[in-house]
Amino acid sequence: MDVALEAARAAGAIIRDRFSSEHEVHFKGRSDIVTDVDLAAEKTILDLLMGEFPEFSILAEESKPVDGDSPYKWVVDPLDGTRNYAHGIPHFCTIIALAKDDQIIAGVTYDPVREEMFTAIEGQGAFLNGAKITASDTTELSQSLLCCDLGYVDEKAGQALDLVRSLWPGMYSVRFMGSSGLGLAYVAAGRVDLYFHHSLMPWDVATGLVLAQEAGAKVVDRQGNAGALFTPSVIVSSPTLVDQFLKETDGQPWRTQS
Repeated sequence: MDVALEAARAAGAIIRDRFSSEHEVHFKGRSDIVTDVDLAAEKTILDLLMGEFPEFSILAEESKPVDGDSPYKWVVDPLDGTRNYAHGIPHFCTIIALAKDDQIIAGVTYDPVREEMFTAIEGQGAFLNGAKITASDTTELSQSLLCCDLGYVDEKAGQALDLVRSLWPGMYSVRFMGSSGLGLAYVAAGRVDLYFHHSLMPWDVATGLVLAQEAGAKVVDRQGNAGALFTPSVIVSSPTLVDQFLKETDGQPWRTQS
């Protein structure tokens, strides 16, 4: 955890210091971008992690996977919310998690703008800047603040919008986050009541899995099965709200179509 915290802060300093400067932007897809800051932050993180634990495997967004001789694996997203970052919207984070045999056992999500460090270790609770956090105790979907993101799959994004429209006005309100890492962290901290997404990569959800678990939240996929590192879709909230959400959205294309 000490090394993960050091790496997150080092990357966060790069990201924060270059936030207002010009960025080199490259397109990986129609709306999937990477900046020179993503690459610089990831290099800083990996140099620190591999320097301390050379035998560990690495799964990072902007680099080729590294297979080590250990059951442990670092999972890294140097800048989650790159589109927010590139547009000058101060809502993004760095994600560093540690998995053992693909089970996330520890992780950090760092918001360098607000200097908020979300941390969790399996069996030891979830924390924000050292203070214990818990998921929302809201028990009714109608009183809940729901959050989601559209991602890069156009058809699924449209179905997510249709799903939100089908629930409206049976909720308190809805927010699009632009950072799944912060969406999951905010659920763990009780800032939002529920977060859902249909198409995520392991580094997007890695720390969120252990944060949610340790904060008393439940993570499932679109079909209601238990969420895991390589589960592309997630619904995250308290067990009560997850069950209500699944019931209210039963049969929706976002839930049923592959």
